Amino acid sequence: MRALWYVRPGRLEWREAPEPRITDPAAAIVRPVAVATCDLDGWILRGEIPVPGPFPVGHEFVAEVVDVGEAVTGVTPGDRVSVPFQISCGRCAPCRAGRTGRCRSVPAGSAYGMGPLSHGLQWGGAVADLVLVPYADDMCLPLPAGLDAAALAGLSDNLVDGWRTVAPYLSGPDETSDARVLVFGGGSGGLYAAGIAAALGAEVTYVDQAESRCAVAERLGAQAICEPAGRKYPSHPIVVHTSKNQETLRTALLSTSSAGVCTDTGIFFNGDVPLPLLEMYTKGVTFVTGRIDARAAMPSALDLITSGRLDPSPVVGETAPWDQAPVAWAEHTGRLVLTRT
Repeated sequence: MRALWYVRPGRLEWREAPEPRITDPAAAIVRPVAVATCDLDGWILRGEIPVPGPFPVGHEFVAEVVDVGEAVTGVTPGDRVSVPFQISCGRCAPCRAGRTGRCRSVPAGSAYGMGPLSHGLQWGGAVADLVLVPYADDMCLPLPAGLDAAALAGLSDNLVDGWRTVAPYLSGPDETSDARVLVFGGGSGGLYAAGIAAALGAEVTYVDQAESRCAVAERLGAQAICEPAGRKYPSHPIVVHTSKNQETLRTALLSTSSAGVCTDTGIFFNGDVPLPLLEMYTKGVTFVTGRIDARAAMPSALDLITSGRLDPSPVVGETAPWDQAPVAWAEHTGRLVLTRT
């Protein structure tokens, strides 16, 4: 079968790969029908972070179930499912506690499509004819009929990454009485955060120097400020930082109000980052960073979509047919979704 491999910055190619087989009764084989580029994929593609190739790509995807092991009861062939980018068994102590990104049944960081960052060669990538899902009942999330697969591809990663930055603080026991959200954009994660916050009724300000992303943020219900984030903004109780710029992160922390929370989804590969710890301490700021536990958050994010409160489709910048994957993936500048029937 064919699988798309990242070779070096700006270069991808189809390669032959072994066809997956079910050797465990808990596994399933799926056929990807929509695969989105993650913000991380773009950084790797442009050589902005040190991830050497070659490795198979793709980790945000919607797929159709092709075959299941005899122990699988939650999905059947023909079902359309969202598959989280992280491999998780659903049964170990971390998985049962909702920390599905820290599963103890697989090597730490196991995921699809991120190569040396996450044992990607073992699990392969989603831009492939077929993909093995080792724990089908616990990983696959069935999708209702009629939903756009391209719009839902991000449910595997970036969409739920945006969800966790705002939703826990706008609903539930930690609900804030001051529902104002400040988002510092830099990719699709920030747009998802802005759209989800707006869907939950928050007053959202979105800051980004990219006019195209600012336009999308406004379509999602945010007020956009199109400028580099080089100044302190009015304090907000909920702040989201999604770039990999150290100064923007500092600005985000300084713009977090007393007893507020700032969540960072950016990844800093260039070493330690200085933080304004004295001001954070004085104000009692909560700082959250780390990988999303994707599978645990996916049902809540999907509910927001199926209820009609959130339409994630504006975040999809461009689509391309499956056979054009090597060129489309190499040349994309925004959010790309590869699709096939």
